[in-house]
Amino acid sequence: MSLHDDAVRVLETYDGQDDGQHELRRIYLAHLAARPDGMWKSCETGHVTASALVIDPERSRVLLTLHKKLGKWLQMGGHCEPGDGSLADAALREATEESGIPGLTLLAGGGPPVQLDRHAIPAPCHWHLDVQYAALAPVGAVEEISEESLDLRWFTYEEVAAVADGSVVRLLDRTRAALSARVHG
Repeated sequence: MSLHDDAVRVLETYDGQDDGQHELRRIYLAHLAARPDGMWKSCETGHVTASALVIDPERSRVLLTLHKKLGKWLQMGGHCEPGDGSLADAALREATEESGIPGLTLLAGGGPPVQLDRHAIPAPCHWHLDVQYAALAPVGAVEEISEESLDLRWFTYEEVAAVADGSVVRLLDRTRAALSARVHG
């Protein structure tokens, strides 16, 4: 299965729980239907990206990166690459590369994403259609700053709203709900 086909499959089965997520799902699927190149950075009208919010083993903190180009605290993530077998693989690869932490595991074994987020990007791109996952760090994980980051820092759940934008806060809220459902489900 191609990465494009995997993205369509993931999005067709994604249940975002609210109208905003359903509308984004519709936009993403329409984009992929119209653009066979819609997974790749070369698609300048916009393209699908993959990211993951890294959670510490105690489930009380998240690791954010101070993005070099944007100067914002964000989850790990970025562009899909031809070697990625799935969106989940792309999110896990990006999280591992940007955090420097080996052994990350996606919630639900790479099952459904946590949320979708579409955001404008400065030229030459127009839109990132981000498919966002959550990843758990292994016990003893030590982060290492990558070339794409100015800094990496663990933040308690309560600190995130003071340093990150609304998209990251929503991703954290949805991730916490998914973690709670795993414990109580």
